[in-house]
This record gives sequence, structure tokens and C-alpha cells, in this order.
Amino acid sequence: MSSSTSLAIYAAKAAAAAAAAAAAATAKSASAAPAASAAALVQIRAYSARPAPTQQEGTDRRKVTTQTIKKMYADGKRLAMMTAYDYPTSVACERAGVDMVLVGDSLAMVALGHKDTSQITMDDMIHHSRAVARGTRSAFLVADLPFGTYQSDVTAAVNNAVRMVKEGRAEAVKLEAGRRGAPKIDAIANGAGIPVVGHIGLTPQTAVALGGFRVQGKSVGNAQALVDDALALQDAGCLALVLEAMPSLVAETITKLLRIPTIGIGAGPSTSGQVLVLSDMVGLFDRFTPKFCRNFADLGSRMVSAIGDYKDAVRDRSFPEEGVHTYAMPAAAEENWRAYVQRQFGIELDTIGLKHQPAGVAPAAASPKPGARDLDPAKEPSSSSSTSS
Repeated sequence: MSSSTSLAIYAAKAAAAAAAAAAAATAKSASAAPAASAAALVQIRAYSARPAPTQQEGTDRRKVTTQTIKKMYADGKRLAMMTAYDYPTSVACERAGVDMVLVGDSLAMVALGHKDTSQITMDDMIHHSRAVARGTRSAFLVADLPFGTYQSDVTAAVNNAVRMVKEGRAEAVKLEAGRRGAPKIDAIANGAGIPVVGHIGLTPQTAVALGGFRVQGKSVGNAQALVDDALALQDAGCLALVLEAMPSLVAETITKLLRIPTIGIGAGPSTSGQVLVLSDMVGLFDRFTPKFCRNFADLGSRMVSAIGDYKDAVRDRSFPEEGVHTYAMPAAAEENWRAYVQRQFGIELDTIGLKHQPAGVAPAAASPKPGARDLDPAKEPSSSSSTSS
């Protein structure tokens, strides 16, 4: 066989091998695509309690789970927790990218107007937790068990924790309890398998017994009692521990002794994370502001100002503005209607419609708003369409 023939045969074999390799790679890629899609779907559906986000509502942030929280703690990454009480506030927390959302029983005071947190019921908390869950996609959702729902016995504690998960759609529950509450936390966390966040220091549910809303742990004996409480709740199975209103040194001591994250509120900068009451930090609750709260915005005064501007615009008839905030009839229908009303009722209509705009003046158009429905002002809404809020 000549050398040229051998080269030709070799080239043909090489080409065939390359084609076969390419075909195999294509087949492998095609078979891997469904698997990759399935893996992505599994990531999105990290918790069955959360539906997969639609394209419109989608987020590129992974679902925060108990494992996420443990890894952030291990990596030294601080946890940001914020309270939310309804769908709008939960959406705001979600868009801001907080790690944990707390449906706190503080809503009794800041959202429902009660004088303290002890007056809120289990049904109230479930109602608000369910609303918050609708707006929470990625953040880890924790809900308070209210006063009187877990103090009596272990059975009541477990049953109400189960209700908060099943009915309130929470992913964890929070209890204000020291070492005497450890058996209940153990039953909820290890018996029922529901993550628990503990809460020590100033416990608002029992503030009366503490002498009011007072800083805890200011003496050596009281500080040691808080350390004992923290260690007991860790051993009982808490996922994390809220430390409220205590000296920074005491909170730092507890944080360095524990193997679980601490979340401070009025406990200094050494904790593993922080939590604030949303209404306090944006200026929506004006009865009092705790010393430990920083005001990141003053939405309360801005809201009052906006409502006042609205009231003035209603009084001076500058709102609603025809052609901007209104719907029009088609020109022919408008003429017919004006004539009909004049003939039937003897009324001259003052509204300036499309047909009666001054010559050369086009009706004003409202600036488009994100998410606004695209309604044609020349078309009447159907009887089934809602045009009011």
C-alpha cells in the first residue's frame, strides 16, 4: 500500500472518529439539559412551602434555609433580620435582600394599636404570618408564638408551633423563654422537627414581671443568669438566639460561648446578626422609639404630608385631573350621551371629554407606572373590570 493511500485511510478514520465524538457530545449535552433544568427547579423549590417564582416575580437569590443560616454563621457572615407584618412589608424585605423575616408579636403594638404584645392572639399571628408568607420568596420566615400559647405545657407549645407552620406558613417559630422553657423548645425542635429561635434578655411578653421594658443583665448575677439561659436553650436545640436589651459585654460573652448564631436587638455590635422592628426604623411608630433603634428613614412624616397633599387636592379640585386620571367615552358615544342627558334630564354636563378639548390641545397623558394596566382611554372598561381601589 502506497504512503498516499495510507494517509487517505488515516484521514478518513480520523474524520469518522471526530464525527462520532461530536455526535456523542451533542447527545450528552441534550441529555444533560433536562437534568440541569430539574436541578435548577429543585434549587428554586428548596422548600415546598414556597411556590416557584414566576418570571415577573423571579429573584436570582437562593432560598435561605436552616443550612444557609448555619453556613453564614460558620463563615462569619452577619445575619440581617427584619420584622414584617403584612404582604407589602414582606415584599419590601424580600426586595431589600434580608436573610430572615420575623413576624413579630410587636405587631400588636405597631400594627394593631394594643398597649403591649401580650394582647395578640394565636389567630392574629397566623393571619399576619400567612400574609407575610405570600410576599416572602427567598428569606427565611420566622414567626413569634404569642403570649399564652406555649407557657402552660409542652403539648400546647408543640400544637401551636405546628399550627404556625401549617396555617401560618412559617418556617420556624420564636419563643421568649429562659432555661425553664428548654423542655418545650426541645419538644418543638427535636420532637416535632420545627426550627426554633430562642429569645432572652428583655422579653416583652413578660415585661410586667421584669418591672417594665428594662435592660437586663446589668449586674454580675443577672448577667450569669442570661449566660445560663443561653446555654440551656442551645442545648435544647435552638437554631439561633435573639438577645434583647442587654449590655454589649454580656451579649459578646454569650455570642462567644455559643455554637449557634445570636441576633441582637439592643445588644451591641458583637452578635452574629441584628434585628429591628420595621415600624421603628422607618419612623412609622411614634409612641416611643427605643434607644437601640436607628432611624433609617422618616416615612411617618412623609406619609402624613402626602395624605395632607391629597386632601388639599381634593378640596381645590386639582385631583382627579380630567384626561390624566379619568376614562373617556368614544367621541360619537360622548356626543350622543350629552344630547340624551340634556333631553332626558335637562342637565348640561361640565366634564370636558375628548370631543370637547380646545382646538390644537391634546388631552394630557399620565406618566406610565411600573405594573400599571394598559387601558385605552377611548374604551370603556367592561362591567367586570375594576377601576377603583
